[in-house]
This record gives sequence, C-alpha cells and structure tokens, in this order.
Amino acid sequence: MRPITEKALRASFVNASLRERNTLTIPSEFAGLDWPSLDFLAWRDARSPMLGYVVTELDGQAIGVLMRQAESRPRSRAQCSWCEDVQLPNDVIFSSAKRAGEAGRNGNTIGTLVCANFECPANVRRRPPMAYIGFDVDAARQQRIAALTVHVRNFVADVRG
Repeated sequence: MRPITEKALRASFVNASLRERNTLTIPSEFAGLDWPSLDFLAWRDARSPMLGYVVTELDGQAIGVLMRQAESRPRSRAQCSWCEDVQLPNDVIFSSAKRAGEAGRNGNTIGTLVCANFECPANVRRRPPMAYIGFDVDAARQQRIAALTVHVRNFVADVRG
C-alpha cells in the first residue's frame, strides 16, 4: 500500500457517516506503519471491539470499509473467506458492512467470515505443509498472498458498489 495521512484515512471510508469517520479510533501504530509491506490495513476499534476497519487500494486510491461483528459466533469452526486458512490458528467471525451510498442508507449490507483480529496476512505467509513430493511451497505461499489481496479488494469493491 501507498502511505496515507490520517485525514485521507478518515476520508477513505465509503460506508461510514461523517460522525463515524470523525470518531473512529486510529490504530496506535499508525505513525510507524511499514506501508509498502501491507497487503491491506485492518484493525479493531479499541473503544468498540465490535467494530472493525479495513482499508485497501482500489484503482490507485485508498478505500476504507467499516465492518460490524455479528453478536453471535458461528456454531462450528468456520474458515476465513479472505485467507482461506485451513489450519485455523485463530477465531473466525461473521462481520457485515453497510453498502455505500443509497443502498447502504436503505439498509443493504454484505457479510463475510473473516479472522477475528484480521490475522490474514500472517496466516497466508506461514509455510504450508508439503502436499505431495515436488510440491512448491514458496509458489503456494505466493499464490495465497495474491489470493488474499484479491479477496479483500473484491469485498471492498462489493461494498463500494
């Protein structure tokens, strides 16, 4: 990702009201982020843990989405739709996001199963187990990293409409 300012970060949220943008809690490590190494920026609100924020680049521009965690957790161990990690090292929750614009004002939402604290970048970078003799572990890891970026961007694009 390209570096952005706090002002640009707040302005990037396509499905949040002006009040929500102005009151969102910026991640504590924001000033020291290593932007080029980020697949996307995501964090939970320290003051309201049911809220999550995701920012990624679409068409060369930072686009942010406000997400709300569902009250209940999935009954069985779910798989994250973004990192598709089969090892399940962390909790997966259902989160929804209001669609941007008129659709969101009419109550339309979109949901996804996602790692509870957005651990996806770490999950896809773990070395996968050898599936068979001759399995290219590094190629598989690179494919998972690329797929994560696509999944996050597709979700944000769906919210943006």
